[in-house]
Amino acid sequence: MRALRWHGKHDIRCDNHVPDPTIEDGRDAIIKVSSCAICGSDLHLYDGFMPGMQHGDIVGHEFMGEVMEVGKDNKKLKVGDRVVVPFTIVCGECDQCRRGNFSVCERTNRNKDIADKVFGHTTAGLYGYTHLTGGYAGGQAEYVRVPYADVGPVVIPDGLTDDQVLFLGDILPTGWQAAAQCDIQPTDTVAIWGAGPVGQFAIRSAVLMGAEQVICIDNVPERLSMARAGGAITINFDEESVIHRLQELTRGKGPEKCIDAVGMESHAARSIDSMYDRAKQALFMETDRPHVLREMIYVCRPAGILSIPGVYGGLLDKIPFGAAMNKGLTFRMGQTHVNRWTDDLLNRIQDGQIDPTFVITHKVSLEEGPDMYKVFREKHDGCIKVVLKP
Repeated sequence: MRALRWHGKHDIRCDNHVPDPTIEDGRDAIIKVSSCAICGSDLHLYDGFMPGMQHGDIVGHEFMGEVMEVGKDNKKLKVGDRVVVPFTIVCGECDQCRRGNFSVCERTNRNKDIADKVFGHTTAGLYGYTHLTGGYAGGQAEYVRVPYADVGPVVIPDGLTDDQVLFLGDILPTGWQAAAQCDIQPTDTVAIWGAGPVGQFAIRSAVLMGAEQVICIDNVPERLSMARAGGAITINFDEESVIHRLQELTRGKGPEKCIDAVGMESHAARSIDSMYDRAKQALFMETDRPHVLREMIYVCRPAGILSIPGVYGGLLDKIPFGAAMNKGLTFRMGQTHVNRWTDDLLNRIQDGQIDPTFVITHKVSLEEGPDMYKVFREKHDGCIKVVLKP
């Protein structure tokens, strides 16, 4: 089969003659991929910031398709079913899964011993996202083996297109969880850093949840325009002070809720701390650039909530934890508990409350995927979300 594989920093290739996946366990299924997507967190792999990647790893964790084969113990799926596969691999049986904390499933990371050493305790297995999370083959391919396929996949009813439901596997529930973690009240201002795909869904989620005011911070005109179309007031950090503008918009009180939809590769205009982070990153003295986290801690209203769906991979420096503690801030973060939200979000898509297709700007073949990684990373050609068609 054909698949996009990681061969090093800035080296994603569409390789031919990659071995087809096979059933390895009775709960497995084999999916023929009809649509997949490049996620912002894939760029952390592309840029070489995530540890645990190996030469030839198949990338991608947003995918859906048709069930071609099922294991003997899989009673949920049948050949011909159309499914979206959440990026978190869940067993459905461990203590964390029973609590709905699917992204920290205790059983699906087959490299648990390594993750335990690095993180203290393992997270769930993830598709196409380093050997720290199980080394599972990703979904930017023609076929994918789906382990624990009697639990995770979401069966899609007739009448919905791939474009409507593909993002149920990651960015739609990620944006929704980011807003849900904020416990939004009708008088709240919610400030969202990052107007990429997750930020766009966080905006619309916060609006649906009844925020009085939603503010989005970015510097890409096309993304800011899309944010305004979703109901947000926008701040271009290249053109004005984020801190001063947020003070104006909140009458000096600061936003009650702040969402980091950027993660470990944040940018800032003419910022001393951003230059510091880049220098330390270049010298391998720091793994992540936490400018957004610092800014959120500084501007958030005391007793507020910081929600962090943006991916971080390692060690951060100069975090003003004293300010966070003394202001009484609450941090809520983590990979998305996708299956906690999918039933509700699927119903909202069917009812017309949410139309996820607005975020798609580019739709290309799998062979064009490596070039689109570059376009997406550089934000060229108005690129916000790329869908690949194997």
